[in-house]
Amino acid sequence: MFSLALRNLLRQKSRTVITVLAISSGVIALILTGGFVQDIFTQLGEASIHSRSGHLQLFRQGFYEAGSRSPEKYLIDNPDTLSRKIQSHPEVADVLARIQFAGLLNNGRTDWPIVGEGVEPDKEARLGSYLKITAGRQLKNTDGLGILLGEGVAQSLKLKPGDHVTLVANAAEGALNSLDFEVVGVFQSFSKDFDARAVRIALPAAQELLFTPKVNALVVSLHNTRDTDAMAALLKQQLGKSGYEVKTWVELNDFYEKTVKLYQQQFGVLQFIILVMVLLSVANNINMSVFERLGEFGTMMALGNRSNYVFRLILMESCLLGLVSALLGVIMGVGLAAAISAIGIPMPPPPNANLGYTGHITIIPAVLIMAYGVGVAATVLGALLPAVRVSKTPVLDALRANV
Repeated sequence: MFSLALRNLLRQKSRTVITVLAISSGVIALILTGGFVQDIFTQLGEASIHSRSGHLQLFRQGFYEAGSRSPEKYLIDNPDTLSRKIQSHPEVADVLARIQFAGLLNNGRTDWPIVGEGVEPDKEARLGSYLKITAGRQLKNTDGLGILLGEGVAQSLKLKPGDHVTLVANAAEGALNSLDFEVVGVFQSFSKDFDARAVRIALPAAQELLFTPKVNALVVSLHNTRDTDAMAALLKQQLGKSGYEVKTWVELNDFYEKTVKLYQQQFGVLQFIILVMVLLSVANNINMSVFERLGEFGTMMALGNRSNYVFRLILMESCLLGLVSALLGVIMGVGLAAAISAIGIPMPPPPNANLGYTGHITIIPAVLIMAYGVGVAATVLGALLPAVRVSKTPVLDALRANV
């Protein structure tokens, strides 16, 4: 049967080629779309991690829910000791201390409400590879009273590197304190909302401003993003009983989960549409091919072949067609994905973001298997109805098709 099915396909070259192209095109579309969507997930995740959040963040219990209103109530007492303990894990690349505060920034003419962070500048520069400096330079450890402004803050107060500003904030005890700073740079992150209010100063200056040696958060940077969940579970186990909570970058960036769900739903719809298109195209081609050969099948049944043999022969031809076409589609899809990725796809900034990026087509084994399976399944399913109709056609009616 295999040999006969193969000869039948080779005998009908034009229809076979048309069907192969239809199936391969569907498989290629699935590979390119799936790879593009996965690249969006990867780049969005890495932008979130290396723009601000890091892979993990460690807080005092309750800070994540209520700390933005009263950060002084959720301070970590021994940040250096805790940092060394976390840093001892081989998966950890860096541990960064941060302290958050709210205040007013004054340029000598007007005040602007800001959300500030006291950071370790050199470590932040290593983490923030997606943070773009649009004017001036990055904040350094040696900048005792230097300040880095979000692009929105700089535009609102008409500030540039070299200008001087006064920062007023509530200290940990509730008293007001102020310090004068020199603008060293303006940054652009992945989020417009963050840039509209954010300023960064060196951690010692923030601790002096707030009258505290403590910090609000420890940001953990890992060597590999794939270690995030395992490291989060380990830190929760080790530090959870001591009154600390650990949040992953996914939990810290809820828009990422929403974006992933949105794209997954869209990709699911696209998969269904492509499946239907391939199914209809294959069904049409096979239906025409089969009924053109109705007399041939009638002759086979008249010579003693049972109707179920004819049914299985048609399915065998379709299965061979699907296997070869889907394989060809996978090979072509991988080649196109590599070529497109080498060139890159210029993408505009996502909603509520400042930075555009270059898209690629990620080659994912799971997507390749899925696309191959869809191609084969669509071909076999498309042949079912024609095969049933032919196998149930009376022999005399089938023989008359030769006349």
